[in-house]
Amino acid sequence: MEKYLKIFKALGDKTRLRIVLMLRVKPMCVCEIREIIGFSMSTVSNHLKIIKEAGIITSEKKDKFINYQLNTEDSGVREILKILNKINNEKIVKNDARKALITDRMNIC
Repeated sequence: MEKYLKIFKALGDKTRLRIVLMLRVKPMCVCEIREIIGFSMSTVSNHLKIIKEAGIITSEKKDKFINYQLNTEDSGVREILKILNKINNEKIVKNDARKALITDRMNIC
């Protein structure tokens, strides 16, 4: 039960939910997420830490970047992501997804 409490607590914040929904589009680094969300790097990093501690995302260092991606290896996370698919039509979700597709870390990091 603790695992799911952490997941739901992490997703109970609008910004963290937006980040998770963006990561459905592609793995992203903190500067790409910051560019879309518009918060400071430290604020975005703190949100990513909470999401990662909940087991929703994983990270992997590639070159000079740390890529964050959804933890699709976890069956519980996969089930929750199915539920999150139902909020695809929200304006902010569509806008974030569109921005995620065109955001290029080489131009902003």
